[in-house]
Amino acid sequence: MKQNNYLIIPAYNEEKRISNVLKKAKKYVQNIVVVDDGSKDKTYENAKKEGITVLRHVVNLGKGSALKTGCDYAVANGAKNILVMDADGQHDAAEIPKFLSALKDSDIVFGYRKRTANMPFVLRFGNWFISKTTERLYGIKLEDTQCGFRAFTANVYRKIRWQALDYSMESEMIANAGKHKLKYKQIQIKTLYLDKYKGTTIMDGIKIVFDIISWRFR
Repeated sequence: MKQNNYLIIPAYNEEKRISNVLKKAKKYVQNIVVVDDGSKDKTYENAKKEGITVLRHVVNLGKGSALKTGCDYAVANGAKNILVMDADGQHDAAEIPKFLSALKDSDIVFGYRKRTANMPFVLRFGNWFISKTTERLYGIKLEDTQCGFRAFTANVYRKIRWQALDYSMESEMIANAGKHKLKYKQIQIKTLYLDKYKGTTIMDGIKIVFDIISWRFR
């Protein structure tokens, strides 16, 4: 059934790391789709060298848009299960089998990072606050709402498909899962923080909280 599993990796200016990420991922999943989100470096070229599917946005549209492009492609090509992970090397592809195993008796699987001193303080606090807000409004209790390592079935994707173009898509996915009362699991993952200030910023966090509240009353 490996041919029915698709791994989607959104990438933006990751020419230095994308090749290693793909080399590891190919050991665990056959169908890999990288969505180059308007990179200005050689991300696209380096990904193509690995012999996987590479889709390309002409301009940078945001993580939410890139992931949706990849997931739509996977569903259109017969995917049964969809995994999503980041392109910067923070996620260990060796944990892919754990996600697929957990998905056998759940609709969606969320990875979560253990809160340690290595996690930047702004991420630890922001994650805690967003997690509490999400639990209160949607009834989903997660250790880490912003972790980008996740898995879900193709049928579930149709229910959780998000509109957000940016990092808030990860919270919108959770909100949609809560609205549809989907069965979920969490699994702890290893995370290496290679870029301390990369990813969700304080302003992103404020926007995410505002979005979480507004989605609840739409």
